[in-house]
Amino acid sequence: MQDERNINAASAAEEAARSTSERAVRREKLANLQQAGNDPFEITKYDVTHHSTDIKENYEELEGKEVSIAGRMLSKRIMGKASFCNVQDLKGNIQVYVARDSIGEDSYAGFKKFDVGDIVGIVGTAFTTKTGEKSIHATSVTLLTKSLQMLPEKYHGLTNTDLRYRQRYVDLIVNPEARDVFVKRSRIIREIRNFLDARGFMEVETPMLVSNAGGAAARPFETHFNALDEDFKLRISLELYLKRLIVGGLERVYEIGRVFRNEGLDTRHNPEFTLMELYQAYTDYHGMMDLTEDMYRYVAQAVLGTTKISYNGVEMDLGKPFERITMVDAVKKYAGVDFDAINTLEEARAIAKEKGVEYEERHKKGDILNLFFETFAEEHMIQPTFVMDHPVEVSPLTKRKPDKPEYVERFEFFMNGWEMANAYSELNDPIDQRARFAAQEEQFAAGDEEANHTDEDFLNALEIGMPPTGGIGYGIDRMTMLFTDSAAIRDVLLFPTMKTID
Repeated sequence: MQDERNINAASAAEEAARSTSERAVRREKLANLQQAGNDPFEITKYDVTHHSTDIKENYEELEGKEVSIAGRMLSKRIMGKASFCNVQDLKGNIQVYVARDSIGEDSYAGFKKFDVGDIVGIVGTAFTTKTGEKSIHATSVTLLTKSLQMLPEKYHGLTNTDLRYRQRYVDLIVNPEARDVFVKRSRIIREIRNFLDARGFMEVETPMLVSNAGGAAARPFETHFNALDEDFKLRISLELYLKRLIVGGLERVYEIGRVFRNEGLDTRHNPEFTLMELYQAYTDYHGMMDLTEDMYRYVAQAVLGTTKISYNGVEMDLGKPFERITMVDAVKKYAGVDFDAINTLEEARAIAKEKGVEYEERHKKGDILNLFFETFAEEHMIQPTFVMDHPVEVSPLTKRKPDKPEYVERFEFFMNGWEMANAYSELNDPIDQRARFAAQEEQFAAGDEEANHTDEDFLNALEIGMPPTGGIGYGIDRMTMLFTDSAAIRDVLLFPTMKTID
């Protein structure tokens, strides 16, 4: 083991020395260019007519015609009077044939000094090589940016996971699969907008800095606003402001934005993440189920070309009707405990002890039901499933079920054992809402740091009058993880939260 560590240390030292030497060589090349009046950093623009894949996909139309591309040179083969290089741009990469007789002796001599990683502009004609590869025969080669650092060796890419997250710009250059994830992420968000816009929803923006961070069970980040000499928090959800807009008569609204929760890091959690919430007047949580089912199906078909998703080898079918099950029935199915037959808190605590479910003294019967679901049932929610009718104790902003007031009209949407969305028939009774806030304040006093606080302005809005409303929040990052078969949330965040390196 010690020998292996010594070898790795020696290899790292050799790599560092090679990198230092290479940087010195590249800086010298730049200095020579600048002394000769050819400073690439003085170039301000370059006319691009095509991207690499445009040329390949429309080759019959472009063969023999002049094209102009720009991108990063990923490889170079010098072969006497003629050479080849490979240039990568936004859409892909293409081979370029560079001959001394075509670009001139001085330009060719300069080209031979280019380094892998340099950004170049190429003007030439589209042609096919003897081996049948669609390429560009260069008539002009321009150095647009001098790269002063080495890229990772192309056959191995950037494999250090921590470094990939810290230096995403390098990851995007050398790992095409990383670039594909973020292209798909952008398409997912675009198709969500298309879906909602076509159904009459209006996209809005609400504050990120708030005095009361409510709408979810989470600890906020806190800061101080010097100009007002007041403490503020970063929002943990979008809910309470969007519902104010429903009160104001905007009947269908949605927002896609960052929220911030002061919690731990793992494969599915980052303290800064993208949430979408939408609210629709004159519907309920059943309407939100129908909308969710339609939206997921639409986005998958639009982005992936199929309604079947494979994640870590497990296939999930969005084309079939989504399962709908109550939380009580899910616990009965997977834990063998019927909470409809449990009438008191003492009975709930007793069965929790019997089944090994840990609870806190402040937990009520509904809290314990929720703990049973998380312990026994959640991991089984692999196919698209709506888990409905949560206990009122864990749902402070939701309408009660008229026939079973200890439960509320709420569902969580699950896939792959993950919570993907959370929806309600929104509570619009200001008297009940004030009582719920009071219960949350008691929970906070009892040690629950994620409990909601009373929001007087929101209560005032409810007293003005909010129509019956359905609302839902979607985790965009988890949706992207599933649609791109990405193992961790950091793989779908361009710049995930990382501990600072001293």
